[in-house]
Amino acid sequence: MAPKRVGIVGYGHLGKYLTQAVMEHPDLDLAFVWNRTTAVLEADVEDRYQCHNLEDCAKYSPDLIVEVAHPVISEKYGPMFLSMADYLVGSPTALASQAVENSLRAAANTHGLYIPAGAFWGAEDILKMADRGTLKALKVIMTKHPSCFKLEGNLKAKNDQACGGEAVILYDGSVRGLCPLAPNNVNTMAAAAMAAHNLGFDGVQGSLIADPQLTDWHRVEIEVTGPEIAGKHFSVKTLRNNPANPGAVTGSATYASFLSSVVRAGGRGSGVHLC
Repeated sequence: MAPKRVGIVGYGHLGKYLTQAVMEHPDLDLAFVWNRTTAVLEADVEDRYQCHNLEDCAKYSPDLIVEVAHPVISEKYGPMFLSMADYLVGSPTALASQAVENSLRAAANTHGLYIPAGAFWGAEDILKMADRGTLKALKVIMTKHPSCFKLEGNLKAKNDQACGGEAVILYDGSVRGLCPLAPNNVNTMAAAAMAAHNLGFDGVQGSLIADPQLTDWHRVEIEVTGPEIAGKHFSVKTLRNNPANPGAVTGSATYASFLSSVVRAGGRGSGVHLC
């Protein structure tokens, strides 16, 4: 079987990591790399791989297109990507827009739309519960150093006040309401909302906490509530500590997890798939 040809959209820290990893992986072949600022590619990426206009990416014959740039990419180009290849959404916060989710689901009628689990521990088990309708509640709590957040609106002001004192709860509510305010930081929660499809972005709850004392880790807690049995609810709680330096948006362990998602993505036909 020929190696899977992968197009990478975005060349930040994760995009650079994936580009190198794809070129070194025996089952993957680099199709193209795109970045909003093309000058960034000049030093690292050979001319033959540089895509300067996403409208032209079909000529590189990708099997899988991987977005690791910004949520707006899925809104603008997601349906086009799905017309030619499988598409892995690295910024699933884009799907908090019902219009974007609907357009991508509709476009995934030949190729597949893939959602990476990333830092969302236990995603497959939660998906199984959602498929059976036994998932009754899901909450994801993310705690990071204030410098690790890139926030919008009133959350930015709250976070600025957290630099130096006690931990501050920036947000506690539906994941749909949080995604537009923290589009770069809560992809784990967006992945949770897609896996927990019987609850969705409105039903899955997210809590975002800025903790100035948490200098070496990104912390993700997941609270699952299942069916009631003999008056008692099934429940699972997990705590994931991901090494991360202050200022790092993505934790260290997430890079390898994302590469695993790229390897797993593709070839499963139409529809939405977790990977």
